[in-house]
Amino acid sequence: MSAIQPLAARMRPTSLDQIVGQEHLVFPGSPLELLAQGEGATSVLLWGPPGVGKTTIASVIARQTSRRFVELSATSAGIADIRKTLAGAQKALDDDLQTLVFIDEIHRFSKAQQDVLLPAVEAGVISLIGATTENPSFSVNSALVSRSILLVLRPVEDGEVVNLLSRALEEDPVLSATGIGFADPALQIIAGLSSGDVRQALNRLETAVATAQAAGKSVVDREVLEQVTGAALQRYDRDGDQHYDVVSAFIKSMRGSDPGAALHWLARMIEAGEDPRFIARRLVVHASEDVGMADPSVLGIAVAAAQAVQLIGMPEARLNLAQATVAIATAPKSPAVIRGIDQALEDVRRGRTGSVPVHLRDAHYPGAKGLGHGEGYFYPHDFEHGVVLQQYLPDAVRGTQYYRPTGYGFEQTIARRLAAIDQMTVEDRNPPRLDRGPEVEP
Repeated sequence: MSAIQPLAARMRPTSLDQIVGQEHLVFPGSPLELLAQGEGATSVLLWGPPGVGKTTIASVIARQTSRRFVELSATSAGIADIRKTLAGAQKALDDDLQTLVFIDEIHRFSKAQQDVLLPAVEAGVISLIGATTENPSFSVNSALVSRSILLVLRPVEDGEVVNLLSRALEEDPVLSATGIGFADPALQIIAGLSSGDVRQALNRLETAVATAQAAGKSVVDREVLEQVTGAALQRYDRDGDQHYDVVSAFIKSMRGSDPGAALHWLARMIEAGEDPRFIARRLVVHASEDVGMADPSVLGIAVAAAQAVQLIGMPEARLNLAQATVAIATAPKSPAVIRGIDQALEDVRRGRTGSVPVHLRDAHYPGAKGLGHGEGYFYPHDFEHGVVLQQYLPDAVRGTQYYRPTGYGFEQTIARRLAAIDQMTVEDRNPPRLDRGPEVEP
């Protein structure tokens, strides 16, 4: 490695067992090991936040595999590049050489670009490694997801980051040659500020060493760290607490309906230099997780605050963040939404799915009606009250109740409506069709 390269590049692992913090993905017989060993035609999607090792994993596999390796970036590659890569893979396969294609930020590919990959993945012409910071369930075509193994990378724990930083000081020839030491707990502070991003932690370590060297110091102390990290170091360690503790207190204060405490923790985060986009994301999440349908308007307030952060920035956006914080803290609370979706997700992950009932299937494309799609479907608006008795869940989970409204806030109204629907007889729920006129077709 060249000394002019960043420390994160110089410390990049050369084997899978050197990957930090992702032990749950690296073990004998794991999909990543099989890819590196050139066994099978497995395709994987690596999903995780920045700096946790997605690109590193791909580079390690590229070093170890006997396959032909091609790397594309979804930020710059187009359909022509994809087709050229697939044509080369087919030619290599004809010569008994398999191709492994790594696509960074695959979520940035359009649906059409992702569709081009599908036949090659399905036929085993290529093995795909797709890296994304966004949930593949929403950002990658479902057909591509179903033909790949989804591997979720976790933010690296602070202790593991500290160990890596210590190793870098000992093993990197550039850093070790400086003779710069670190006062306790400088490495812990750098690790805490990285929020699980290994690349960010290594870059900060390198900058701290260079800053100390330029200042003629032999040790990186708090003064050096303040120069390197700026306001971020004023964060939460003044009172002995940490980033995650303050975020946790902020969330629990809103959940506990204490707007004063929530504003205090918000102020602590703002003053510490916390990214306002991070705060806004937490507000949007908890508008649904802790309030939900007890007051549906709160989600709109949180989303508007997040948009305001992007539109006007700080310090003015502190007002929008504060307004959303107070709205969530003072709203009636209900966990029904998160409980409902988590129960549904658990069923799906356990394989309790089943086929879409025939009467609910799409009947608009040519030939669908010939397959019986849509046959027997009742259009609710053709009936009194807009309610009609028919099966909406697949057979495997028929009768399961995922959403159970509480008796708080607007969910009282929802609960009464659902109870009224449940109490309706079959005759009530299947009254004669309303006369909508001959020109109206559902």
